[in-house]
Amino acid sequence: MSRKRLLAVVVAGSIAITTACGIGAGATPTGAALLVTQGFGVQTLLQSPAPKVSGADTVMRLLERNARVTTRYGGGFVESIDGRSGGTQNGQPDDWFLYVNGVQSGKGAAATKVHDGDHIWWDRHVWAGTENIPAVVGSFPEPFLDGYGGQRYPVRVECTQPNTKACTNVFGALGAQQIVVGLGCLDCAAYNKSLRVVVGPYSTLAIDRTADLLRDGPSASGVFARFVDGGDKLELLGQTGQVVKTLGPGAGLIAATRLNGAPPVWFVTGTDAAGVTAAVQAFNAGTLDGHFAVAIANDVAQPLPLGGP
Repeated sequence: MSRKRLLAVVVAGSIAITTACGIGAGATPTGAALLVTQGFGVQTLLQSPAPKVSGADTVMRLLERNARVTTRYGGGFVESIDGRSGGTQNGQPDDWFLYVNGVQSGKGAAATKVHDGDHIWWDRHVWAGTENIPAVVGSFPEPFLDGYGGQRYPVRVECTQPNTKACTNVFGALGAQQIVVGLGCLDCAAYNKSLRVVVGPYSTLAIDRTADLLRDGPSASGVFARFVDGGDKLELLGQTGQVVKTLGPGAGLIAATRLNGAPPVWFVTGTDAAGVTAAVQAFNAGTLDGHFAVAIANDVAQPLPLGGP
């Protein structure tokens, strides 16, 4: 394992032996959930809508209460959960990664407190395609409902074609989750720390700086898809970043990413208006649950990256 990779995983999924494990007085968080998967969410290993949690638990302590956990590198890295270790899959390096309310953890698990409503998701996957997946869609309606890191954020829907049914339907889908939503101009909320949901064909998103990441694949966006030919085509990628399939007219994408540490931006987009409509129809917990991102082709949702564990 490279030194760069070791430093990254210690931050993303570690417990530091010098950090307290979160056992102590404090109000017990309510509404927390725990999900453990592998292969980018393909295989569910443990799912608990009401895990054991006590007092001022940290994410690591909650995991240890509900699963068998081993560590390495002096207790600074999660080696295994319920007997499944990081190492290699099909000759590719893999490790455990942590997401809280759909946002990749920026701190060690022992330094991350559990807050009310936290959806805690550990996934074991290969990282040959990218070491950084800053945001995922599979914890919907989080982070819109409870935020992340113990902080709630304003939620804004930004539509490149504001008078369309697609825009109205996304606005309604969030409202149905009791989420207070505002409407705004494209990219304006980047300056006021809002969670943004951007709706529209990818070709209309040129002024959005975060949307640029979706042209460059997982190394830039953490999303295993990229728009090419000015947004007219959507390439779907495998776990190592290779092109597996290319979609044309009518292709949709629901994905999330972050730019320079700002709150995540969700994209409900596509190669054209029909693709956006297809993505809007998939914008629900039943379709998104447990997936890193979802592409839609011929009204069929395809979890990304393509390929099995």
